[in-house]
Amino acid sequence: MYFFLTNLSILDLCYTTSTVPHMLKNICQNKKTISYGGCVAQLIIFLALGATECLLLAVMSFDRYVAICRPLRYMTAFSWLTGFSNSVLQSSLTLNMPRCGHQEVDHFFCEVPALLKLSCADTKPIVSELFFFSVLILLIPVTLILISYGFIAQAVLRIRSAEGRRKAFGTCGSHMVVVSLFFGTSIYMYLQPPSSTSKDWGKIVSLFYGIFTPMLNPLIYSLRNKDMKEAFKRLELLTFSIRNKFIMIYLQCSVNFCCTPK
Repeated sequence: MYFFLTNLSILDLCYTTSTVPHMLKNICQNKKTISYGGCVAQLIIFLALGATECLLLAVMSFDRYVAICRPLRYMTAFSWLTGFSNSVLQSSLTLNMPRCGHQEVDHFFCEVPALLKLSCADTKPIVSELFFFSVLILLIPVTLILISYGFIAQAVLRIRSAEGRRKAFGTCGSHMVVVSLFFGTSIYMYLQPPSSTSKDWGKIVSLFYGIFTPMLNPLIYSLRNKDMKEAFKRLELLTFSIRNKFIMIYLQCSVNFCCTPK
């Protein structure tokens, strides 16, 4: 579990860093621009890390299935390699479309649906190809997740102890929240025709799988983890102790200052 959470934390840190700093810079300035090279780099990194997160969440669900139904039998995951391979394919197809001088991307960051709207050519063939890749990256992991949790539910329901069932389901709760947020918004954005999505609504949806969900992941998993709860309690006690010491020093200094003869 900690191995996967470490990978997920590193992944989310890189995922948000690829878009948020430049987006905040554009928000704070009147000149909202990005170089073509920067746009290409952002697209490749964003697609690679987004696809990697899809596959990593699927592997994490399988890990929970193995931990509950087939203890101590694990497989090696190739999420990172597959994610970057998907990025190379989708980026190449998107960037090869003619833009005919169109240079303004109406979006917070460089993303496939936004870049396709700049093309002056017929985008139906490329949309079909990208749809196929999106099915592989989004629907197949979701299907594997649902199958894994189906087996998990069957195994947990066979546990006689109510406490045992509660603990088993509790280990999957955090992951299901993340899966629902990330895959729900990603599927809405990528598995429907671009013309059927409102321009402004598409921007809002992209913020969920691109920024909000990766930012919430550490909080969601931390609040469900016993060790992290204990660490937070110790940190809270340490902070409270340090604050009290500073207050006592401040009061002592104030008393000494007031009582010192002039």
